[in-house]
Amino acid sequence: MPATTAKIPLDADEEKVTRAQRLLIGLGAALVHQPFDTATHDKLRVFLTDEAASVLASLQVLRQRPEAELRARIDELAGHRLHAGGAA
Repeated sequence: MPATTAKIPLDADEEKVTRAQRLLIGLGAALVHQPFDTATHDKLRVFLTDEAASVLASLQVLRQRPEAELRARIDELAGHRLHAGGAA
C-alpha cells in the first residue's frame, strides 16, 4: 500500500499532549544550553502553573484507550497498517 501524504488531524487530547511534549523538549534543550536563562525558567513556570494539569489529564485519557484502539490510531496516523509481529 503506498504511503499517503494527507494529514490526519489529531483529536483534542492528542493535540494537547503533542504540543506540550514539543514545548517541554524545547524548554529542556534551552535549559541545557543556558541553564540560568530567566526567560526559559519563566516559560517553564507558566506551563507548570497554567497548563500541566490539563495536559496530564489529556495524557491520562490517552493512556486509558484500549491497546487495539491505540494500534489502530497509530496505523491511521502513520498512514499504513502494521502487520502481525510488528513488521510494516
